[in-house]
Amino acid sequence: MLKILSLFLLMFISSNVMSQAVGRVDKKTKEFKIPADLKSDYQIFGYEYANNTTTKMICFSSHMGDVKDNYNRCPLGSYFDTNKMKVTDKIIYLGPIGTFAKMNYVAGNGKKTVFYIPKSSFTIQ
Repeated sequence: MLKILSLFLLMFISSNVMSQAVGRVDKKTKEFKIPADLKSDYQIFGYEYANNTTTKMICFSSHMGDVKDNYNRCPLGSYFDTNKMKVTDKIIYLGPIGTFAKMNYVAGNGKKTVFYIPKSSFTIQ
């Protein structure tokens, strides 16, 4: 019985780590960031539309398998954190859309691509 309770507790704690908000939006600049020094396990996808069954546009993950060679074939790339993006690229928060947030990926050449991430994956500070 103790083993079953321990396993349940471990699963509960693990699921909470996976659902923690790892991204941050700066309240003034609206810039979205995922810090490089996270010690938790995470996987965040940005989608083409505000629906997680649509095309995965960008991936942020702590898993080497997700990031290496862009395993999920995301058009905007796969990264461990926003510091791994090109220095001239940035992500801007545009506002909430239901349970998602509308984001704008701004490339250094000025090209803008809209995508949506779950609101539960970031906080506004």
